[in-house]
Amino acid sequence: MNYFVSTDWLAAHLDDPSVQIVDASWHMPNTGRDGRAEFEQGHIPGAVFFDIDAVADTSGGLPHMLPDEKTFGEMAGALGISADKTIVVYDEHGLFSAPRAWWTFTVMGAREVKILEGGGPKWRAEGRPLETGSANPIPTRFQARLNAEAVADFDQVLAASTAGDQILDARSQARFTGEAPEPRAGLKSGHIPASRNLPFDKLIENGALKSDAQLETIIRQAGIDPTRPVITSCGSGVTAAVLALALKTVGADKVRLYDGSWTEWGGRDDAPVETGPARSGGA
Repeated sequence: MNYFVSTDWLAAHLDDPSVQIVDASWHMPNTGRDGRAEFEQGHIPGAVFFDIDAVADTSGGLPHMLPDEKTFGEMAGALGISADKTIVVYDEHGLFSAPRAWWTFTVMGAREVKILEGGGPKWRAEGRPLETGSANPIPTRFQARLNAEAVADFDQVLAASTAGDQILDARSQARFTGEAPEPRAGLKSGHIPASRNLPFDKLIENGALKSDAQLETIIRQAGIDPTRPVITSCGSGVTAAVLALALKTVGADKVRLYDGSWTEWGGRDDAPVETGPARSGGA
């Protein structure tokens, strides 16, 4: 399935009241970049800024965890976003954090969610119009209905790991093997036992996913059979959504995202950790 729209398509629908444009730019804490400040300096006309750190459950101390239905509905509605609109998300990397917003809106019951191919960089490179300043959305109602089957928690991931079920990690190979330290202080290095590794950027080309055939080849080479259930993970639940997007694109229909990801797993004393390459075997 194609989850993208082109810049030409979006340019033709800028004034379409059934389309809601969402800037979901997010940057790793160590980059020094501020998504909201950059949004105010210039964004696609009509867009609102979706702060994945703010539209979240912050009670457990983990970053950008899914909030409950009521909270999400209220916060999305305050941004003028309705579950009945066609929601088009983008980010200023090209394709990095937009899939997290795509996944969030999808699991919260949005009717149709698309990602802008090439994101903000492609839009800007083509000389298309920009707006500055804060958005002033008209509040609406977002009727959220959480699809719990699309989300995995710690206990479910632990059970899957123990059983040798499919878990796919989007972090870099060096972080997966434990050779590189985690960017967040206090976390162990390594990976969830029995998990496989597929750095998310191997799936991306020019701000979009590679072809379906390439995606399936890369996924299978990582030891994953997309016809079987799979849990995706990463550092904090952002790039795990890139893996989920790629899996869904090639037809996988039993994909769950581990929302706590390594920030939760690597910070728990009771979570088993392996280092080195992934275990042999797989698809």
